[in-house]
Amino acid sequence: MAMMELLQKSMLNFSEGSIVKGRVIQKRSKEVVIDIGYKSEGIISLNEFEDPSLLQIGDEVEVLLESLEDDDGIVVLSREKATLKQNWEKIVQIHKEGGVISGRVKNIVKGGLMLHVGVEAFLPSSQIDIVPPRNLREFEGKTLECKIVKINEERKNVVLSRREIVEAQRAEKRAELLSNLKKGDKVKGVVKNITDFGAFIDLDGLDGLLHITDMSWSRINHPSEMLKVGQEIEVLVTEIDREKERVSFGLKQKNENPWEKIAEKYPAGTKVRGKVTNLAPYGAFVELETGIEGLIHVSELSWTKRVAKPADVLQANQEIDAIVIDVSKEDQKVSLSVRQLEANPWEEVSLKFPIGTNVKGKVRNLTAYGAFVELEEGIDGMVHVSDLSWTRKINHPSELLKKGQDLEAKVLEIDKANQRISLGIKQLAEDPWKVIENKYKIGDVVSGKVSKVASFGAFIQLEDEIDGLVHISQISNDRVEKVKDVLKIGQDVTARIIKIDKTERRIGLSVKAVDYTPEQLEREKEKFEAIRSGEDLTSMEEAFGKLTEEDYRPGEKK
Repeated sequence: MAMMELLQKSMLNFSEGSIVKGRVIQKRSKEVVIDIGYKSEGIISLNEFEDPSLLQIGDEVEVLLESLEDDDGIVVLSREKATLKQNWEKIVQIHKEGGVISGRVKNIVKGGLMLHVGVEAFLPSSQIDIVPPRNLREFEGKTLECKIVKINEERKNVVLSRREIVEAQRAEKRAELLSNLKKGDKVKGVVKNITDFGAFIDLDGLDGLLHITDMSWSRINHPSEMLKVGQEIEVLVTEIDREKERVSFGLKQKNENPWEKIAEKYPAGTKVRGKVTNLAPYGAFVELETGIEGLIHVSELSWTKRVAKPADVLQANQEIDAIVIDVSKEDQKVSLSVRQLEANPWEEVSLKFPIGTNVKGKVRNLTAYGAFVELEEGIDGMVHVSDLSWTRKINHPSELLKKGQDLEAKVLEIDKANQRISLGIKQLAEDPWKVIENKYKIGDVVSGKVSKVASFGAFIQLEDEIDGLVHISQISNDRVEKVKDVLKIGQDVTARIIKIDKTERRIGLSVKAVDYTPEQLEREKEKFEAIRSGEDLTSMEEAFGKLTEEDYRPGEKK
């Protein structure tokens, strides 16, 4: 009876699912026998122990009592489940208290890492560091300290975060660095990020900006030309804002400023040699030495050639000679010139082509206002459209000239400062209007061809290419509605001169007055004089200005 009571009392001390203490009483090849003080022993596989080789007979271990006896009457125990339960209780407590837990990285999974913290826990990539790492393999096998941010007791899921701990550590380091850092200190850091305006350098907890203008005394287009992410670099502390926790760095300041003695080293007029580093639409940059670049403006490339852009005559990395024309230490600029390596040919233009002399050249280009004539390589003169003819109103140079044509002209004016030579073709001959009265008189009957037809009349080309105008009222005694119905371009016409105006350079003609008597002619002259100035006929120049598109000769440029 006493034995029965003792047995029942012993059974009451053991409840399934609880953690109990037991002692190793036997160690076999694959399992151990554990005595928990119950009527029978339990058996646990050696695989449930972290290091079975350390397990000895007599060792005390904590195990989970799964069942007091199985079908064979053996107590069912588990070392793993006991550990899991203990660890889970520990994790729940740490989570409640907001503590930190350490765990070893077991493997890499989609979206992060799996850690063993007593139980399996998930550490998302976004929570590993302040900046999510690019390569998760660098964490394999490492032990990391994390915070528990989420648990699910039903599913036994744990989510971790290391980012908060890293941020706190960095904040602590940042505060320490800021307190000890001084302007002018040389410090080592790692290039964390590169932007268009500079690079951010990490001093193991403190980030600072290295601006592009502080990277090199030489001109650079982008920070990536000098730095790359992950590169270790030594920089100089240039500015510290402890309140905003901002630090500015300099790289070029580690070396002497080459611009300090620039004026002494490269005085104006010095011949230099350098390498073309960049070609812009407005000029070419030339490196004279490390940190010193000069600019050759496009206008300084040639005295005579019309260079549209530097790339037409220069190439990147080309070695060239130049002359220093200006130096500014304050603006850090050196102005260079290639053309000043040679004498300015325009200095001798007035000696080669004196005003009043006749010159020969080739028509290089035609514009609406005149023709450009090449006198020698790089030296052009311009014949204005008004200097093509004494007698004809030329609307476009193409009426008389062609591109590539050889011609002779007279030098009228030289503008050395603006590199211009004014030429004239009509000045090669005497102005016929000066002696017009020797050739033509009022009342003379003359012959010529119709050169132009306008709404108000027709122009008749006489000798010496002088044009006379037959007003529409002077074509016929009958009423004429349209000039072109009666007179055609190229048609031979006989007419009588009824007016000569030397000042206005005009001759008035009348076809209908050819057979008039002197009395009729006088009356017609009076009628012609009565034509209102500015309405139909004022001067040859104004008359030509009234020509419409249909008035020109076929094939002429408008």
